[in-house]
Amino acid sequence: MTTAISEDLRARRSEIVRQHIDAENRHDPDGVVASFDQPCYDIPSLGDAGQVNGPEAVRELWQGLVAGFPDLHIEPGRHLHSEDAVFVEVILSGTQQGDWAGIPATGRPVSVRIACLYEFQEDRLVCERVWFDFATIMRQLGVLTS
Repeated sequence: MTTAISEDLRARRSEIVRQHIDAENRHDPDGVVASFDQPCYDIPSLGDAGQVNGPEAVRELWQGLVAGFPDLHIEPGRHLHSEDAVFVEVILSGTQQGDWAGIPATGRPVSVRIACLYEFQEDRLVCERVWFDFATIMRQLGVLTS
């Protein structure tokens, strides 16, 4: 059984995650940055480019993503809580209209399931770790054929 304090903390964390995803869906890099206490993304699929720390780097990451996919949308699933994190599986969709991750614009749509782990210190978001199958995106963009 959880206590009232832990239920309150879960609710605060879920609200921060909702605000974060809302800012992503509004294509608002400043809102994304503001949702963090310590802006940080860890995106292993992007290698060194996916190690993003600090407000300017996070802002630049989102500006690049939205430039590549101007109709980007994130559809979140349920929130699963652990002691220091919230896990959310999302569906990211959009149409590549600009260069992204070194890939010239293809005009093709993508839709991919992504695992997002939002790490917290108490009720402060300190990092979002993002896992996705880069090969699936490459196939959808027509860059990878098999």
